[in-house]
Amino acid sequence: MLGVLLAAITTAPVTTDNGALRVFNIRLVGISTHSAHKLLATVIFILLVVALRYALRGLASLVLGGERLKRGRFWTRQGINLFLAIVMVIGITSIWFDDPTRLATALGLVTAGLAFALQKVVTSVAGYFVILRGNTFTVGDRISMGGVRGDVIALGFIQTTIMEMGQPPAVQSADPAMWVKSRQFTGRIVTVSNSAIFDTPIFNYTRDFPFIFEEMTLPIAYHDDRAKAEQILLDAAQEHVVDINELTHEARHHLNEKYGVLASDFQPRVYMRLTDNWVELTVRFITRDHRIRDVKDKMSRKVIDALDAAKIGVASATFDIVGLPPVTIKRG
Repeated sequence: MLGVLLAAITTAPVTTDNGALRVFNIRLVGISTHSAHKLLATVIFILLVVALRYALRGLASLVLGGERLKRGRFWTRQGINLFLAIVMVIGITSIWFDDPTRLATALGLVTAGLAFALQKVVTSVAGYFVILRGNTFTVGDRISMGGVRGDVIALGFIQTTIMEMGQPPAVQSADPAMWVKSRQFTGRIVTVSNSAIFDTPIFNYTRDFPFIFEEMTLPIAYHDDRAKAEQILLDAAQEHVVDINELTHEARHHLNEKYGVLASDFQPRVYMRLTDNWVELTVRFITRDHRIRDVKDKMSRKVIDALDAAKIGVASATFDIVGLPPVTIKRG
């Protein structure tokens, strides 16, 4: 039956009546030979633009392949998208609006409609250009945007796609709460509207400075060897964190000039805080923006072994019972 219907459609008599199309002697409202030609030209033009997009993106991937050129490949693709979007707008406008007067009227109507019905979409597109112009983030950056933490894997005109990661214990109560208790991937892909950059702060973990300042806290009793515990923390940090010598002199100078980060800030350092129950030692160190959990795992294992060898225990809360209420026992 479907074949019969298709055959009837393809063999349907198509005639013209003062420029209007007729199918089965039925006049198609709003469709003329002129508009039909424009529609066909529009479809062909869109197909050509899409084919050109795939060709240019494939060429960019071929020329800028590899992990080291990932950032250049991202910006090249964004440039291709913007260029082809402009070409498509100009081409379709040229096909349908050959009269400047009609074009001005149509643009006014379209602008009014967009402003009323597509506010979020317009804001998201504006956010896309702000992201590009302000160099807010790029593909591969680790960010927090719209309440989502993770690595950017795609950036479109409307949405940003993020590979979600978990949260460290200090922010486990944040919304939404995560079951992964560290900055490792959860396996979920999250899309966030680009308009979020106008409503919430964007935290970028990797822009211009691919390192994170981290801390590890160790509580010990007041009677334990505090100097030994401090040295244990320093040894663990110096063995497993970023070596200041890995950075070139130019890189350190750039960080100092732009962000005020001194060379001494890269060196691990232990800070002490007194509490009611113990002495709290906190080692502050710098590490790379990824695989932080692996670094802290290695440090924790080394610290525990060294504490056991030095016979230093990890302090815990203690309570002194100063009195008990009287207890009365009645025998029936």
